[in-house]
Amino acid sequence: MRSGARGIVMIEILVALLIFMLGILGFIGMQTALTKEQSEANLRATAANLANDVMGRMWANIGNLAGYTGTDSCSATPCTEWRSKVQEALPAGTASIKVDAATGNVSIKLGWTLPGGVTHQYETQSNISAKTAS
Repeated sequence: MRSGARGIVMIEILVALLIFMLGILGFIGMQTALTKEQSEANLRATAANLANDVMGRMWANIGNLAGYTGTDSCSATPCTEWRSKVQEALPAGTASIKVDAATGNVSIKLGWTLPGGVTHQYETQSNISAKTAS
């Protein structure tokens, strides 16, 4: 009877270890997913900050709004510097700016590709126009 009791105790210990290991594996999976989502949220925040940065540059250089227009490049020096920041801050970062000089409407699109091949895009629109005194 004593050897039978030892066998049952060993089975109970093995079952407890199995349950514990499944819990640890679940925790590791949750931590991995959390880290991935946190990285993606950080990139979205970076894209929003970059879009605000270029809008500020446009307000400072309001006389040359047309120089910011472009998908791959632009003619305004502040815009060229900003595009360098986009490529440094976002993985495989791309930027597209459309400016309607007549109305002052501006559309900014930022894109990036994560190492797994997943692409993301951030888009914002604003109006940048000088107010005339009446």
